[in-house]
Amino acid sequence: MTGEDFAAYLEQLRAHRAELREAVRRVEDALSSPIAQGGVWRTRVAVALAELSRDFEDHIHLTERPGGVYDSARSAAPRLATTAERLVGEHVGLSQAIAQCLGAFTEGPDAADLAPLRESATALIGQLVRHRQRGGDLVYEAYDVDIGGQG
Repeated sequence: MTGEDFAAYLEQLRAHRAELREAVRRVEDALSSPIAQGGVWRTRVAVALAELSRDFEDHIHLTERPGGVYDSARSAAPRLATTAERLVGEHVGLSQAIAQCLGAFTEGPDAADLAPLRESATALIGQLVRHRQRGGDLVYEAYDVDIGGQG
C-alpha cells in the first residue's frame, strides 16, 4: 500500500472507529433504559446488539485484511507484533460473546430474569471498550497517529 493509500485507509479506520463507538453507545443507552419495560426493553437491547454485531464484523474485516492496520503494524513496528496478534485473537472471543449475548436477548424465555442479561451485556460493553482502547494505542505506537477517541 502506498503512503497515500495507507493515509486513506487510516481515515476509513477513523470513520469506522467512530461508527463502532456509536454502536457501543446505543447498546449502553438501551441497557440504561428501564428494565421494568420487560419485552420492550429486551427488544431495544437486541436491536442495538444486532447493529453492534454487524459493526464489529466490519471492524474485523477492516483491521485484519492484508495490509490492514494489524498487518501493517507488525511490519512497521515488529515490537508490536504480539499486541497485534492479541487484538486479532480478541476478535474471536468478542464476536462469540456478542453472538451469545444477542442470542440470550432474542432466544431466551420471555419470563427470564432480565437482570443477569443486563449484567452480561454490560460486561461485554466493558470488554469492547478496552479492546478499542488497546487498538487505538497500537495505532498510535506504530504510526504516531491518533485515530480518535471521540465519537
